[in-house]
Amino acid sequence: MGTLNRDFFSRNAVMPKILLAEDDPTMLSLLRTLLRLEGFETVALGDQDNLLDAIYREHPDVILLDVHLAQGNGVDLLRQIRLDQQLDRVLVIMQSGMNLAEECRAAGADDFLVKPYMPDTLIQAIKSGLAARHS
Repeated sequence: MGTLNRDFFSRNAVMPKILLAEDDPTMLSLLRTLLRLEGFETVALGDQDNLLDAIYREHPDVILLDVHLAQGNGVDLLRQIRLDQQLDRVLVIMQSGMNLAEECRAAGADDFLVKPYMPDTLIQAIKSGLAARHS
């Protein structure tokens, strides 16, 4: 993946929107804070949200998707996302406490992070993925 020019976001009027599909309230709060400090717009999904409907409604640039969700299996949702041509350009980063990288990449994930991970690891995955999509 290419590196992201430091001025990439400043050249774009709209900051990338990241949809957070995470059912652990503590992790969700940490992610929102971190990503906002980095200048990203965030949308957190509630436990009762239909995830696919929320993706269509919010039009995110990035989806940070947990494998294990109260609403169901994140890998199944990833497969649905990848079947929809309207969502081709959405960067999907999967995360889990277990190393399921092969399964997630086979289902169409752009990247996979094993929890716990360092904040810089997440930020780099997002920036690298977005830069690759815009190159």
